[in-house]
Amino acid sequence: MLNHYTYIHSEDSDWVTFVHGAGGSSSIWFRQIRSFKVEYNVLVLDLRGHGRSKPTLKDALNESYTFDSITDDILEVLDYLKIERSHFVGISLGTILIRNLADHHPGRVSSMIMGGAITHLNFRSQILMRFGVIFKSVIPYMYLYRLFAFIIMPKRNHKESRLLFINEAKKLYQKEFIRWFKLASEINPLLRFFRLNDIGIPTIYIMGEEDHLFLPSVKKITEQHLFSSLTIIPACGHVVNVEQPQIFNNRSLDFLKSQNSSKY
Repeated sequence: MLNHYTYIHSEDSDWVTFVHGAGGSSSIWFRQIRSFKVEYNVLVLDLRGHGRSKPTLKDALNESYTFDSITDDILEVLDYLKIERSHFVGISLGTILIRNLADHHPGRVSSMIMGGAITHLNFRSQILMRFGVIFKSVIPYMYLYRLFAFIIMPKRNHKESRLLFINEAKKLYQKEFIRWFKLASEINPLLRFFRLNDIGIPTIYIMGEEDHLFLPSVKKITEQHLFSSLTIIPACGHVVNVEQPQIFNNRSLDFLKSQNSSKY
């Protein structure tokens, strides 16, 4: 089972589950936990092979890494903790896992907060991924990861989030990185399905104004999906919860309060 931590507010409080992206860990949410646990029960977890969720022997022998199998890892934690329903907060690749969980188990997802969401790989992103696929076995993975981090988060004000993800990625094994990278390089069909289908679950996308690879496609999806809204944070890059935590927290909590008030 995935490594996870819980912060209990009360038995009657809603749950909020945080899902990090590839190369990160539960530690990237440290600026959110303090704010969210004041009103909600909080669950943070480390995805397979990340943080303290070390690869098991079963994982090492299993060559089949899919978004469904990794989504099932999250579901296993929810079932273990008897969490029937939760709000979800994701960043980067974590937003894809949340959307996948919502597609397969919509009754488990109250709402979705998607930070630095990935909804489409544009031409530049696809070229970048293909370069990585070609050279992933001959170039040390940290060189590739540093390169990708600089391309996705190139500006000076992105430095903190860039270094945070690079330092977390150092804890990954080479084989684990290659598995995640191969998985990410094959996501376009899944993303196309997500774009075409409005799942009907309240969703807010919180994006950085400088998230040049992913913001344009999120703008389009929020124009098309009835239950989606978009907040753009000025002077901010891809990892919005790290670069502008106060704005991210305030906007997220306002969104959650609006969901609670709509119940009555």
